[in-house]
Amino acid sequence: MENIQQTRSPHRTEHLNESLVTPDEGFGGPVAVAQRMWQQHPPLALVGGVMALLTVFFVLGIFVDSRTVLGQPTWLKPAKFAVSTALYCLTLTWLLGFVRTASRFLKRVITAVGWVIAAVFVVEIPLIAYQAARATLSHFNFATTFDATLYSVMGVSIMVLFIANILLAIVLAFSRFDSRTLGWSIRLGLIIAIAGMGEGFLMTNPTALQLAAWEGGAPATVIGAHSVGVPDGGPAMPVTGWSTTGGDLRIGHFIGMHALQVLPFLGFWLSRRRRLNETQQVALVTLAGVSYFSLTLLVTWQALRAQPLLNPDVLTAGAFLALVAVTGSIALLIVARPSKLMAH
Repeated sequence: MENIQQTRSPHRTEHLNESLVTPDEGFGGPVAVAQRMWQQHPPLALVGGVMALLTVFFVLGIFVDSRTVLGQPTWLKPAKFAVSTALYCLTLTWLLGFVRTASRFLKRVITAVGWVIAAVFVVEIPLIAYQAARATLSHFNFATTFDATLYSVMGVSIMVLFIANILLAIVLAFSRFDSRTLGWSIRLGLIIAIAGMGEGFLMTNPTALQLAAWEGGAPATVIGAHSVGVPDGGPAMPVTGWSTTGGDLRIGHFIGMHALQVLPFLGFWLSRRRRLNETQQVALVTLAGVSYFSLTLLVTWQALRAQPLLNPDVLTAGAFLALVAVTGSIALLIVARPSKLMAH
């Protein structure tokens, strides 16, 4: 615990909640983890748990209901959104347990933001499930006034979620953590997740195919798309539904948003590596954050150039290999050359 103890502020700080844990105590039995998360933020924990249960229900729907939307099982989209929401809410609840702050105002803001995030998902996921039950599009759907209204409500809820996460990132910038390594990983993970959310706005723009159809007199029943260069609903990868014939903006959206899981858990793991001092741990987390964000940009750039994920051109493949090589080389240098601070 030496590294953790060395980073504590001499000023008095209050835990966000009595369930605060240190990196060495971050995991336990399922019951203990569930109790700790419930104590930390009941609304987020409840929504996360409910979404996990709904995932099972939606997955069953895939096998029971043979209807499809754009060539995919009608219940696949609600299942993907439910599992993603469960991961997001439960991860965020767990991570908030590491926050230390001396400000009651910041504690209230974090609690309020958690309530807002939980409320957003309570609105959005049922609407997605309702449209799935109707075997129709939930996003980009302007076929009727009713469909357009539901999509607008979802759009407003996502904007609220986006702003809430920005506010949370600002608050965490002024919060303390027992471990600098974990603190940096949480901040970086949240920032990149916000960037991943932001990519969703690229999908709302009309495509060239849609603009051409409207010019020919076709009604504007669908505005926006996941795919680039090809219509939505074509050949796709299993489970993910990502296009195999054109670009797909959901890839960068997915990778970016799940930085909230990848980077904090990497930071958690690094904080327990006693062979690395804290300076090395923070350097590795920062490197991972920069590389992860670069990967998010890379797959987004690939999608915007209408390239399927598994069929990149030479330029895209070369950029990916360069990113891997640079990241690996810098990581080896960080591990092989301990900071002089280790001697103190």
